[in-house]
Amino acid sequence: MIYKGAVGMAEGAPTTARLREVLNRAGRVVIVEGPPAEVDSADLARIVVTGAEIVDLARLLAIVDGGTGDQCRCDGWPTIMVHDVDGELIACWTLHHQSGLRGIGNCDADLRDGPALTEWLAERGLTGSREAQSALAAQEAEAERRRMRWIQAAPAGLSEAAADVAHPQGRDLEAWSRRLQDAKDRLATLVRHRCPGAVERIRVLLAWAGIPSRESTGGLKWYDMAVQQQLLAEDPDLILAALTTRSPSPVQLDGAAALFGSQEWISVHGKQLPEPLRSMLIAHIQAEGTDAMRFRLRHGYYGAERSV
Repeated sequence: MIYKGAVGMAEGAPTTARLREVLNRAGRVVIVEGPPAEVDSADLARIVVTGAEIVDLARLLAIVDGGTGDQCRCDGWPTIMVHDVDGELIACWTLHHQSGLRGIGNCDADLRDGPALTEWLAERGLTGSREAQSALAAQEAEAERRRMRWIQAAPAGLSEAAADVAHPQGRDLEAWSRRLQDAKDRLATLVRHRCPGAVERIRVLLAWAGIPSRESTGGLKWYDMAVQQQLLAEDPDLILAALTTRSPSPVQLDGAAALFGSQEWISVHGKQLPEPLRSMLIAHIQAEGTDAMRFRLRHGYYGAERSV
């Protein structure tokens, strides 16, 4: 087992020069397809790099000098253990998401060519990084498709404002958060301008809020929350009226299920709903609801009797 902080270079900014200085003293490098805490496991694939291949590895581990200024929360893998010519462990590094390296300095650093390192490892039998990279690419592609579906579902004339809200998070979280708040404020203003009538505006928002309920990846993204926050800012009595004065569509009922199942709503208004909305929403969930909706129903949400 390798304990964090036992070896490596924890102070100063990470640079390629520091990395190569360590590898210049290496007698062998052991790379294990697992996090530092599991390197002793016999079940994990590993390779030993020596001689000229250490030079190749040094080239492939080149990083963006200065680092990211942050550290990934995961343990990271593979684990790269550098031993000197006497066999002493002189450094322990970890890859993060096949695109970053930890252990060269006081923060993580982006690899200059993560895919090249991934292929180099795969050619030597360590295919885990390539498989993980493929899985990450698939997840990112699906996340982008979901983001676009949400933008396309925006009410007429609001696609541009929706796209600003759904802009992906950047590395500068503080700047992104400020931009997001400005975009949400602009979107809320435009929604009220285009739908000045509260009941009709609520119906429009409920339909939009229903979109994430049917997404296979589940949960709410930051842009989904922007719509829910607008609904939570509306008069609760008018929300109930919007759902009962005219028959809601299935997607509006999906939006209602998400709203009335949220902790933000329940903490203020509780789980009970008035009739006929209670019966209408329960019937919708029993007939067409998602697993998440049915789970909440069994646990007494929407005014239903708890069945678990």
